[in-house]
Amino acid sequence: MSEAKRNWKLTITVGFGSVIIRALALTWRFRITNAAPWRELRLRRQPFIFAFWHGTMLPLVWTHRGEGVPVVISEHRDGEIIARIVEKFGFKTIRGSSSRGAARALMGIVRELEHGSEVAVTPDGPRGPARRFASGALVAAQRVGVPIVGVGVVASRAWRLNSWDRFMIPKPFSRVHVAYTLPTSVEATSAREAEGEAPRFESLLNDALAEAERA
Repeated sequence: MSEAKRNWKLTITVGFGSVIIRALALTWRFRITNAAPWRELRLRRQPFIFAFWHGTMLPLVWTHRGEGVPVVISEHRDGEIIARIVEKFGFKTIRGSSSRGAARALMGIVRELEHGSEVAVTPDGPRGPARRFASGALVAAQRVGVPIVGVGVVASRAWRLNSWDRFMIPKPFSRVHVAYTLPTSVEATSAREAEGEAPRFESLLNDALAEAERA
């Protein structure tokens, strides 16, 4: 397939996907829990990291649209589609992941944090294992000295893709609960120690999911 044809197909896919997401999202009914702590950080211009499981990303693309949050997107083929869609909803993108472009992604996260921005990360993306916290966000948080805010998302009715992360697409008129954790610091003095914090932050994200499910 020629480069021009690939670009044309990509443009069509991104445009169609963006329209479908917007049409669905306009019907969703949201409940947001515990957003005040991270909003206070934003008001104080204190950077932090949003962390959420890859399969719960879609509703957050809508609730945080237009905020200009940099989000880490993989360099895999599917990542290009996701990157262009989230950019249409007002996000910035940092390209790379634990399996490809990891060093570049880490540098991108650190650079954005040092400039005072929050960053969004799916620590089990782009290929899993699902709900296993890879160390990149922890190392970046330790290096810059910023907290992590875990996010849990649950929908009352949803389609689940047959993918490694069981990607969630809330059905029309679903109730969607988004629950945030308190900003939580990485208690480490080195990158190696930060990597050892992965189980604690897996629990943090799973606690956020449990909170969302209690709605």
